[in-house]
Amino acid sequence: MGRYELEYPKEATNLVKRHGERATYALEKIHSLINSSQLLHVSFNPPNSPFPVILPMIGQMGSFDRPSASLGDPLDLYIHGYVSSRMFNVGRTASSGESAEGMPVCVATSHVDGLVLALSAFNHSYNYRSAVLFGHATLVESHDEKMYAMELITDGVVPDRWRNSRQPPTGAEVQSTSILRIKIASGSAKFRDGGVIDDKHDLENEDALSSVWTGVVPVYSTMGKPIPGPYNRVELPKYASEFFDEFTTENREQALSAANKKD
Repeated sequence: MGRYELEYPKEATNLVKRHGERATYALEKIHSLINSSQLLHVSFNPPNSPFPVILPMIGQMGSFDRPSASLGDPLDLYIHGYVSSRMFNVGRTASSGESAEGMPVCVATSHVDGLVLALSAFNHSYNYRSAVLFGHATLVESHDEKMYAMELITDGVVPDRWRNSRQPPTGAEVQSTSILRIKIASGSAKFRDGGVIDDKHDLENEDALSSVWTGVVPVYSTMGKPIPGPYNRVELPKYASEFFDEFTTENREQALSAANKKD
């Protein structure tokens, strides 16, 4: 009997209304998308500011209490930054007090997998994968949880990089870094894949069919050839080279699969 797939509850906050058939609320799909993103965009409302703030951050989903939890399980999102930055100062204040729920945040990420070029400008689109999470951020105070989060985030950049870097972190490095743990309240993801979709009247327009190129242009990120630093003395390790190759291969296959998807 298969394992039941957990989903975020559909609420007014996270419900996808436009093209709801493209939405998913499955934890595993959303968490996988978050963890495969090089950048997350985190928004919050600073006190006494007329505008919300959106910052590009590095983060990873995991569970300090259950390190073996899978991506399909409930997880927290950890993000890190400089100890005195505005976001972390607001998060620190929101974490104080026994009843403090934390700083409300919204986290978004997206991948573009292709340009969808149709006959009409109206029907142009992207093949894409996007996710949005809503939650409350509190400052991580425990040293052990802070080390867990720093390792989690570092290995999210290049798997196994933490233990293959200079260890342990110095006291100054630890003191200058703050970690926010975001307890997720809800989330959703939205995907678009497949080819061009044109209206019937355009498909009957011989002038347009004879003069306008249509199709999908795959778009994907690649890892270039590593360039050693000026004082590097080490050959590129296997764990890194394998990840760089897999990164490019997986992104290319994702883009091609999306472009060739049949309805």
